[in-house]
Amino acid sequence: MALKQLDHVRWLLDKDFKAGMRVTGLIYGDSYIIQKLEKEGALEQIANVACLPGILKHSYAMPDVHWGYGFPIGGVAAFSMDDGIISPGGVGYDISCGVRVMLTFLDQDEVKPHIDELTAAIFTKVPCGVGSKGAIKIGESDLLDVLANGALWAVKKGYGTKEDLECIEESGRLPHANASYVSKKALERGKPQLGTLGSGNHFLEIQVIDEIYDENVARRFGLNLGQVTVMIHCGSRGLGHQVCDDYIKVMLRAMTKYGIKVPDRQLCCAPLKSQEAREYLGAMQAAANYALANREIIGHMVRDVFLRFFPKAELKLLYDVSHNMAHIEKHELDGIIMDVCVHRKGATRAFPPDHPSLPEKYRPVGQPVIIPGSMGTESYILVGTKRGMEECFASTCHGAGRVLSRKAAMKSEDADTVLKRLEQKGIKVMADQMGTIREEIPEAYKDVSRVVDVVEKAGISRKVARLRPLAVIKG
Repeated sequence: MALKQLDHVRWLLDKDFKAGMRVTGLIYGDSYIIQKLEKEGALEQIANVACLPGILKHSYAMPDVHWGYGFPIGGVAAFSMDDGIISPGGVGYDISCGVRVMLTFLDQDEVKPHIDELTAAIFTKVPCGVGSKGAIKIGESDLLDVLANGALWAVKKGYGTKEDLECIEESGRLPHANASYVSKKALERGKPQLGTLGSGNHFLEIQVIDEIYDENVARRFGLNLGQVTVMIHCGSRGLGHQVCDDYIKVMLRAMTKYGIKVPDRQLCCAPLKSQEAREYLGAMQAAANYALANREIIGHMVRDVFLRFFPKAELKLLYDVSHNMAHIEKHELDGIIMDVCVHRKGATRAFPPDHPSLPEKYRPVGQPVIIPGSMGTESYILVGTKRGMEECFASTCHGAGRVLSRKAAMKSEDADTVLKRLEQKGIKVMADQMGTIREEIPEAYKDVSRVVDVVEKAGISRKVARLRPLAVIKG
């Protein structure tokens, strides 16, 4: 056994596991999750990340961890600004892929009779699927404005409200974005896709709150039993993918230039003090602004559709947070507060109460943390904790985490069988391509309830509410 069990949900991967490890690995999981982890080789990736220059404390793995490009998905690592690095593999191809939840203040009894027509109307309104193009036509000057201003651009153009910006991480705009570091090819890929959902594991769900775990925090968040919510999960589309692809090539050259050696070329990186790192950070933040604008526009489209069916409906944004980012953040190490670069790949920020980055209304309780389940399973709202801030750089899981590859999932069931099974559970499903339904079957993912229970038992975030799907829209 390569792991040492520290308590019920913490496991240590010792530095003896692999030559070159600078820190230990800290893995969150129960016996079910650890068993899945050891079968797929993600331990090797956790160890590889632990070999990177300037890594601080641990190479972390959240309970939804699984094999990814370079970093495992569900991996977290923080790096010193003095001798640390930044790696595109620690962010991923879908830069700022993230989730938002909107509160309808409608009861499920009001919505359920209209669910088929409502779902069809949203499916028609929000473009989805591979290579989908948006109804919003923008030129290059507008696109550059999007990359500079994120959701703020969307609100100024009439997509969304000023109140939304308060409830988006970084107030909807990463200020150090620099579009001059984004390639022409990335711009061309992004221009037609603004306001589109995409495909794969991206989705839009109509849900109902069917369980409240913390009445005090739920009240602060505006959550009530039986309340209908909308969850949107998507990212930076082709633009973010191209930025990652471009900078992997840059980082491979940079490693030769700076004499950096890594155990896996997919961990290619550059020193945080280097020009290459500054350019990647500028381009990554620009792609993140695109993603924030994209989710804001889709949220606006959903509001429009709901108003058609419920003229007095008021959809308020609970929160919008990314789970594929590298952020420069302030954290305390050895009693000193300092800037560090936190990579979260398939992991979510979970800031504690009183954190200065939080909206004023959430500071007394902490950050809303959104954990989507797999298609047809429940999702969760959690809240950040002080322990998570101190132990793992204010990070937590981001979802259920795959256990079957898309290829393996495609072999398991035909789409009609999956749809009938979900329909029997009272879940309406619409998709641009039936292949996506087969790829995203619930069995392709871990049990999200087990994953969420682990982070709660670890104390790095706490359960607030459970959301059950009424309708799912996929690309």
